[in-house]
Amino acid sequence: MNTSHFTGFTYSPAIAKEEGVTRRDPSPVINVDGLYHAWYSKSTTARHGFSATVWHATSEDGRRWTEEAEAIGRGPAGSFRACGVFTPTILTAAGKYYIYFTAMPHEWFEHPQTTRGAIGVAHSSSPFGPWEVEDAPVLQCSREPQAFDSLRVDDACIIVRGGQYWMYYKGRAMAEGADTTKMGLATAREPLGPWSKHEDNPVLDSGHEVCVWPHGTGVACLVCDVGPQGNTLQYSSDGVNFSKAANTVPPKAPGPFRADDFVDGPGPGITWGLAMVNDRTWPYLVRFDCNLASEH
Repeated sequence: MNTSHFTGFTYSPAIAKEEGVTRRDPSPVINVDGLYHAWYSKSTTARHGFSATVWHATSEDGRRWTEEAEAIGRGPAGSFRACGVFTPTILTAAGKYYIYFTAMPHEWFEHPQTTRGAIGVAHSSSPFGPWEVEDAPVLQCSREPQAFDSLRVDDACIIVRGGQYWMYYKGRAMAEGADTTKMGLATAREPLGPWSKHEDNPVLDSGHEVCVWPHGTGVACLVCDVGPQGNTLQYSSDGVNFSKAANTVPPKAPGPFRADDFVDGPGPGITWGLAMVNDRTWPYLVRFDCNLASEH
């Protein structure tokens, strides 16, 4: 991965800060028939995203964004998504749209060291919905207490590689803090699964947010300031074994524009996307720009 041209990130407004409203953790951006689409966590009760729902916004130019509507709400009492659905990511495949989201069965803060989350999926024939939510999660926490993902599976990000769907996600073990979050990988042959966790998990010993994309013939990853590989740009030729390509301070919870359009093959890299600003009041969304196009 050639990073000699990489000069970091610049920022501009996307959806402005609004008192009493949390907008955070945007999905990757896609373009459908000339219109850009993104999804994100939204809440009017708390700054955190654990009780949020998934909302949808569109833009004609990638700069001025219009909030459309709620895409995925909480599930019924007793369901795996009864408390909240958040940190969405998007996949397009065979003319359909899939949103993967993190779900909580009940209020996480009541039992933060024992409440296991899960990753669910919804699908639609249009980016505007309606979205059909699968009744069961597609990825769940490990039942082995010492596993890196025994407490949390969260923040999925999808690429298509080698005829399969690759889901990168963050995991945390029981009785561990957020500063021990690691990145895992699961693969499937169909968007609805079944998904199988990779035998070499975790594939990265760092990161509290997951942002990966196909870069040339390999996979690139932005790592936030958590863990031994924090504040770096990582690259892997095989999608499993990562090494540092550059030091950087990434955008917060970045969701890049996926110019690869989830097509299997060499990826064009990224040049812009959405991210969040969390200034300890009410998080909001900004656009980031960068020069991380690939030279494949």
